[in-house]
Amino acid sequence: MVSDTDLKYLRRCVELAREALEAGDAPFGSVLVDVSGEIIQEDRNRTVTDGDVTLHPEFTLAKWAQANLTPDERTTATVYTSGEHCPMCAAAHANVGLGRIVYASSTAQLVKWKLDLGVEAGLVAALPINDVAPGISVEGPAPGLDEES
Repeated sequence: MVSDTDLKYLRRCVELAREALEAGDAPFGSVLVDVSGEIIQEDRNRTVTDGDVTLHPEFTLAKWAQANLTPDERTTATVYTSGEHCPMCAAAHANVGLGRIVYASSTAQLVKWKLDLGVEAGLVAALPINDVAPGISVEGPAPGLDEES
């Protein structure tokens, strides 16, 4: 269940997603929160402006966490994100050993929105996080906020 505390972090993710969209990138934003509730890192999508298709914010947070946090710190951290992780990001999250994921909108919602807008499906299968990484605790979508992300 998505709590009021979770919504605070998810709102920041939606702000980052808007920044990404305004910069010409896909609208995704994520924050990494430690066990004490402090945002320790955040990012937005940069795949278009930086020309690197791996620069999803969830992936860059996983890379940052591996380089900067101990295994225990990673396990107790939470990744908040505007959209459910794609398979690449879910795999990175699991392999790095990060903890819980909370997202505003789901992969299923994104697929439907793209279909409704006539946008082609991506090259990678649109899978829920737990189909890629079954051991991760996942919460979402966030009712009301999911339509903003």
